[in-house]
Order: sequence, then C-alpha cells, then structure tokens
Amino acid sequence: MKTLLIKAITLYQNTLVPHQGWPGLWHPTGVCRLQPTCSEYVKQSIEQHGVIRGVFLGMARVSRCHPWAAPGIDLVLNKQTN
Repeated sequence: MKTLLIKAITLYQNTLVPHQGWPGLWHPTGVCRLQPTCSEYVKQSIEQHGVIRGVFLGMARVSRCHPWAAPGIDLVLNKQTN
C-alpha cells in the first residue's frame, strides 16, 4: 500500500502539478507558498511515518496551506523513537 501511494504521488507530481509536470509551461516559478510542496510533504510523511499517520500529516499540511498563510519552509517531523 505504501509503495502504491508513493508511486501515485510521483505520477501526479510528474504530470499534473502546476510547476513540475506539463502545466509548468504556464507556472515555471511555481505556485506553492510552502516548501516542500504539499505532494512532496505527503510523500515524505508516508515514507517516514507509514500510510495512516503519513496521510493524516498530509491532510493537516493541506489544511495549513491557504492564501493567508505565511510562506516558508514546513518540513516533515522525524519519527521519534522511545
């Protein structure tokens, strides 16, 4: 499941994302306020935290991304071991 989701996100990034795929012809500098992009954030969170927590973290990130949000860097938190 994890591999399938990561491949689906990669396919999305290579085809439909406004500044990475073919739409990049119209938005060469990008349109994202936060770095890394939301799709890359979800991909990294799934790789680091697994599918359930990774998707949850991704949804939380997308909810933080809106026109009134301050631009900046929002990295995936590392998985902590106890």
